[in-house]
Amino acid sequence: MTPLGRILAARIAAEGPITLADYMAACLLHPRHGYYRGRDPFGASGDFTTAPEISQMFGEMLALCLAQSWLDQGAPGRIVLAEIGPGRGTLMADVLRTLKSVPGMTAAASVHLIEASPALRARQREALEGRPVHWHDQPSDLPDGPLFVLANEFFDALPIRQFLRHEKGWAERQVSIRDGKLALGLAPAGPFGALAHRLDGTRPGDIVEHCPALPAIAGEIGTRIATDGGAALIVDYGGWRGLGDTFQALKAHRPVDPLAEPGLADLTAHVDFAALAAAFRASGAAATAMTPQGVFLERLGITARANALAEQLRGTALDSHVAAHRRLTHPEEMGKLFKVIACHPFGATPPPGLDISNKDDARDYHP
Repeated sequence: MTPLGRILAARIAAEGPITLADYMAACLLHPRHGYYRGRDPFGASGDFTTAPEISQMFGEMLALCLAQSWLDQGAPGRIVLAEIGPGRGTLMADVLRTLKSVPGMTAAASVHLIEASPALRARQREALEGRPVHWHDQPSDLPDGPLFVLANEFFDALPIRQFLRHEKGWAERQVSIRDGKLALGLAPAGPFGALAHRLDGTRPGDIVEHCPALPAIAGEIGTRIATDGGAALIVDYGGWRGLGDTFQALKAHRPVDPLAEPGLADLTAHVDFAALAAAFRASGAAATAMTPQGVFLERLGITARANALAEQLRGTALDSHVAAHRRLTHPEEMGKLFKVIACHPFGATPPPGLDISNKDDARDYHP
C-alpha cells in the first residue's frame, strides 16, 4: 500500500468509510502525497495526453472562438483572459500566439491561470515566458472585468460521489477496508436531495454520479459573465445526464485499479454537461447546446488549417500531423467522446461553433 493508502486506511479504521469524493480529493490534492502536488503528469512520459499537447490547432481554434466572442461583445478594452487547470501552459501559449492576429485583443487582455500544483505552475511559467501572467488558487480570486475563460479537461478531475439507485432512494458507494485493502462498499439506502431530479429516468440498480463542487465553480464563472460579459469554453469528456460508473484511473497511459495505488495515478470521471448548463443558467448567464468536440472544431475550420499546415510538411512530420487532426476530430477518437459547452451573457451571440440550446438541452434541471 502506498504512503497515502496507509494514511487513508488509518482514517477509515478510526472514522469509518469515506465517500468517493473524499477519496478522490485526498488522492489528487493531499499536501504531501497528492497526485498533482509534485509531478507533471502530461505527455508521453506522463500518464495522459490532452488535446493541446496533441496539436497546436486545438488552441488556435479555441482562440479564434474567444476572439469572435470578444468582437461580438464590442471588443472591450480591458478583459480577463483566464484558464482553469492550464496543464503545462501549452493551450494558453497557443491561444496568445493566435490572438496576436486579432487587432487589440492581446493588448486588452490580462492573463490569469487557476492552478494548485507548484510543479505545473513552474512549467506554465516556462511556456509563457515573456508574458505577464497572474496565478490564482480558485476562480473567485480572478479580478473584475469581462471574463473570457477556458477549461479543458478540468471538470473531469473534480471529486465525485456515486449512488446506486435503490427502491428506498439512493445507496452511496463508499471506500472502506476489506481484507486489509481499500475496497468499495455501499452505505444504507435513503433519500438524497441533490439527485431528486434523477429519480425519473432511472431504475433500481442504476449508478448515478454527482459532483459536489461543480455547481459552485460553474456558478462563479456564470455570475461573472452574466455581470461583466465575456464567455467560457468548457471542453471535457462526458455527456448529458450520464448513467453508470465512469470513475477511472490512468497510469502511464493505461487504465489501472483506482484503489490500488492512491496518489500515484490520475483519477477522473465523466462530466455531466446538464449540471454545467444548469449552473450557468442559475447564475443568470446563458448556456449553449452541448456539442461534440469534432463537430465544434470542424465548424471553426480546423480542416482548412490542417491542410494549410500540411503543405509545409513531409514524411514522418506529415504523418504525425494527419494523425493529430484525426485524433482531435474523428468520432472514434476524441471527436465524439469529448464535448464542448459555452457560457455567455443572455442576449449575446453564442460563441462560434456552438448552437443555442435545443429543446432537449432546455429541459428543467435542478442541481
